[in-house]
Amino acid sequence: MSRRWWRNERYGWNDEYFPASQPRKAEGGIKSKSQRGAFGESWWAKRWIEVLESFNIGARLSRGRSYARSGQVLSIAIDKGQVKAKVQGSRPTPYDILIEVKTLSEAEWEKVLDALCGQAIFAAKLLGGEMPQDIEPVFTEVGLSLFPAKLRDLMTACSCPDSSNPCKHIAAAYYLLGEEFDRDPFLIFSLRGLSREALMERLGTASPKRQDASVSPAVSKRPSEPLSVLPGAFWGDEGHSVADSPAVVEIPHQPAALARRLGGFPFWRGESPLLETLSRIYAAASPRALDVYIGPVSRTENTELQS
Repeated sequence: MSRRWWRNERYGWNDEYFPASQPRKAEGGIKSKSQRGAFGESWWAKRWIEVLESFNIGARLSRGRSYARSGQVLSIAIDKGQVKAKVQGSRPTPYDILIEVKTLSEAEWEKVLDALCGQAIFAAKLLGGEMPQDIEPVFTEVGLSLFPAKLRDLMTACSCPDSSNPCKHIAAAYYLLGEEFDRDPFLIFSLRGLSREALMERLGTASPKRQDASVSPAVSKRPSEPLSVLPGAFWGDEGHSVADSPAVVEIPHQPAALARRLGGFPFWRGESPLLETLSRIYAAASPRALDVYIGPVSRTENTELQS
């Protein structure tokens, strides 16, 4: 079956009757965290789901939710301006899904970045890995939108025989994307054409003209130093010692800070959120590591120096 492209030029999708089919059981599929009720916990995830539900595709929405919850989506790959997925339906070969989101041009991103850097709170939160609650008005002020605002901003395709578009397979991928946005809201920026890494770099190296005076200047990057494969060099026996370390060694105020900056693990399906689990491990490990590094007595002295 050849892929059919539909450009979303109007509301009111064709919702003619299409016989419901029983999908084949999928092994190792991605199951949604939500097993009942609404999808998405954060405001940005809910906004994404609102885009899907505004298409008025009737029963295919409920079927899409069922597919997402039962693990029929086998894989999802998110890239600049597009999402590719495979969904197991009633046929032996999984269906290929493609969702394309209109990206913002370089000139449009410049407008957005100027607006974001003009308000210190937005730049600070984004650099800290947090999506500001009221970031959408910033896009609106420069005549743009963070989420697809018009139907023509979004194109979808599925290799299934269903003549409706979006079909239930596309809807299933949509719902899982909403949950993934809960984990990493910066994926929304990627779909609109700017990766998380590029956003962080451009916010962190904002020019004096763009950057607000209250935003701290970017810290210059240290050159990368590959780890030695020699145990002695790795543990500091060759030219390094504890005496060469800073006079004050302290437990980080924010556990798992680097992990938080990198974002959560894609499509994590553990019983508890990965970052929360890592934070507890880091918080428990840090005092023990300090004892090993400088010793219990020295640790007490070190604490007294800080107080």
